[in-house]
Amino acid sequence: MTRPPDQWRARLSERDPRLDAPALERERRHLEETYRVPGGIVGWLLAVDHKSIGRRFIVTAFVWFALGGMLAALMRVQLARPQNNIIGPDLYNQIFTMHGTTMMFLFAVPVMLAIGIYLVPLMVGAREIAFPRLVAYGYWMLLFGGIFLYVMFILNTGPDNGWFSYVPLAGPQYGVGKRADVWAQLITFSELSSLVIATSLIVTIFKLRAPGMSLNRIPMFAWSMLVVSFMILFAMPAVMLSSTCLILDRLVGTHFFNQAEGGDALLWQHLFWFFGHPEVYIIFLPALGMISPIISTFSRRPVFGYTALVLSLIATAFIGFGVWVHHMFATGLPQFSQSFFTASSIMIVVPTAVQIFCWIATVWTARRVELTTPMLYALSFFFIFVIGGLSGVMIASGPLDLQVHDTFFIVAHLHYVLIGGAVFPLLGGVTFWFPKITGRLLSESIGKVSFWLLFVGFNLTFFPMHQLGLSGMPRRIYTYPASMGWGGLNLVASVGAAVIALSLLIYMVNVVLALRAGVPAGDNPWQAADLEWATTSPPPPYNFLPSPTVGSRDPLWHSDLPTPAVVGLAADKREVLVTYLLDAEPDHRYEMPGPSIWPLLAAVATTILFIWSIFSPWGAVWGAIPVFITLVGWFWPKRGKPPRELREDAAAGRLTPTAVTLT
Repeated sequence: MTRPPDQWRARLSERDPRLDAPALERERRHLEETYRVPGGIVGWLLAVDHKSIGRRFIVTAFVWFALGGMLAALMRVQLARPQNNIIGPDLYNQIFTMHGTTMMFLFAVPVMLAIGIYLVPLMVGAREIAFPRLVAYGYWMLLFGGIFLYVMFILNTGPDNGWFSYVPLAGPQYGVGKRADVWAQLITFSELSSLVIATSLIVTIFKLRAPGMSLNRIPMFAWSMLVVSFMILFAMPAVMLSSTCLILDRLVGTHFFNQAEGGDALLWQHLFWFFGHPEVYIIFLPALGMISPIISTFSRRPVFGYTALVLSLIATAFIGFGVWVHHMFATGLPQFSQSFFTASSIMIVVPTAVQIFCWIATVWTARRVELTTPMLYALSFFFIFVIGGLSGVMIASGPLDLQVHDTFFIVAHLHYVLIGGAVFPLLGGVTFWFPKITGRLLSESIGKVSFWLLFVGFNLTFFPMHQLGLSGMPRRIYTYPASMGWGGLNLVASVGAAVIALSLLIYMVNVVLALRAGVPAGDNPWQAADLEWATTSPPPPYNFLPSPTVGSRDPLWHSDLPTPAVVGLAADKREVLVTYLLDAEPDHRYEMPGPSIWPLLAAVATTILFIWSIFSPWGAVWGAIPVFITLVGWFWPKRGKPPRELREDAAAGRLTPTAVTLT
C-alpha cells in the first residue's frame, strides 16, 4: 500500500537507467555542496532554509507558550481562594494582558504558520519555500517583538488593558505611560511577521507544487494553510491600522477614537474585532488541516469527503469575516443589525459540522483504527470543540450574550474553542510530524500519559468556569469576596490548571528524551500517504532527490498510478520548479537566493524604527533610514540569467538525469 522513499527511487531507476544509484549519488553530492551553509552561529544567522527557519519558529513559539502558561498559572494561584493578596491589582492587570497577548499574537498564529513553513514545501514537493529570505525576516520580527514585549514587562511597563486594548482605557486620557504603546507596537511586530509568511505560503502552494499535484490533489493541511494565509492578508491590516491610529492618538495628538473631537471609541472595536474574530479561525483552521491526515493515516483509508472538507474550509473563512459584531452586542448597536450577525454566528457552525461528519465517516468506514497518541489528540477534538461550539451558538444570541458578557462563561467558551480546537490538534500534529522533523519517535506510553492528564486537567479547569460565569463572576478581576460563593469552583479550576502544567511538563520531557535517545523513526514510520513522507527523516537541505511527481491525492498509497514527467533541476544552483496554478504543469525553473545576512539586518533596522517611534514621532522618520539601507542591500541586483524555459533546456541538452517520463 505504501511507497517509501527507497521504493520511489527504485521505481524511477527501473524506468530509466540514468536514475540508478550511482547517478543519484553524484547528484546528491552536488546538491549537498550547493545547499551547504556555514557552520556555527554564522550559519544560524544566515540561514534561509525553510526547515531551519521552521524549526526555530516552532521552538520560539513554544517558548512564548510556556511563558504565557506561567502567567496563566499565576492568575489561577491568585484566584484559587477569595480575597487573596498574592498579586496586586496593577500587576494582575499586566499579567492577564500579557497572557492573552502572548497566546494570541506570539503563540497561536505563529506556531501554526511555523508548522506550515516547515511542512508545506515538503507536502507540495518543492525544494524550497517561496521568498525564503522574507520568511527569515518574518521569524526575526516575531522574535524581536516578543523580546521587546517581555523586557518591557520586566521593567513594569507591560500592557495592562487586556489583549484587545479597548479605548478610551488605552487612549491618552487614561492609558498613562508607555504600556499601551508597547502593546500597540507589539501588534505591528507580530502582524508584519504573519503577513510576510502568509505571502510566502500562498506563492509556494500556488506556484511551486510538484507536477501532477492539481488543485484537487493538494493535501488538506496545505489547503488549510492556503485559506488561512488569505485570511491573514485581509484580517491583519485591520488591527495594524487600529494600533497605528492608537499610537497616533497617544503620541501625535490625533483623535481617531476621541468622541469629544469627532472620533469614535466604537471604531476601535469594529476595527479590532473585524480582525479578532477571523483571528479565531486563523488559529483554528490549520488545526483542522492537521486532523485530516492524522485520522486518515491511522484509519488506513483516504479521508472521506475531500471536496466537502476543502469547501468547508473556504466557507468558514468567508463567513468568519461576517460575525465580528457578536463581540459588540453590549455596545448598544441597533437590534435589527445585531440579528444579521446572530444569524451568521450560528451559520458558521455548519461548515465545521460538515468536517466533523466527514471525519466520523472516515473512522466509521475504516477496517482498523489505531489509537496512537496523535489519534487520541485528534479524537479529543470532537468532544472538547463541540462543547465550545455549542456554547458559541448560545452566546450568538443577543439576549443571552447580554447576560454572560464579560463573565467567566466567555472565558470558558474561548478556551474550549481555542485549546480544544487548536492546541489539542496542534500537540497531536507535533507528535505526528515529530519523526519527520527529528528522525526520532516520541514514546507512546509517555505520550498517552501526557494526553490523558491534559484532557482531564483541561476539563477540570475550564468547565467550572461556565457555572462561575452563570453565577455572575466577572472576567479580569484580581480578587472576589467569599460571600459570593465562587471560591469552591475557582479552587477546582486552579487544581485543574496544575494538572495541565504537569501534563505539558511530561510532554516536554518526552520530547527531550526522544531527542537524546529516541527510537530512530525511519523515513515513514506511520506509513502515511502524503508527499512529505517520500523523503528521508529529517529531510536533506534540498528536500527531494529526485524531484517528485504526483499521480493521486495519496501519492504514497497509489504507487502504480501514472505520473507526469519528472523535470530535472540543476544540481549546481538552488533551483525550484515553477508550475501552473490549476494542474501544476511545469512552467519554468527559478533560481532561489542563498543564505544571507540581510533579513536579520533588515529586521534589526525595523525593530529600531518601531521601538524608537513609540518614544518620539521622529523615530519613524530617522528610523526609516537604516531600514532603507538594509532594503537596498537586500534587493541589490546580482548578475545571473533569467528563469530558464524548460523547452530551451531540453533543446540544448541541459536537463539533469532526473528528467524522465513516468508512464
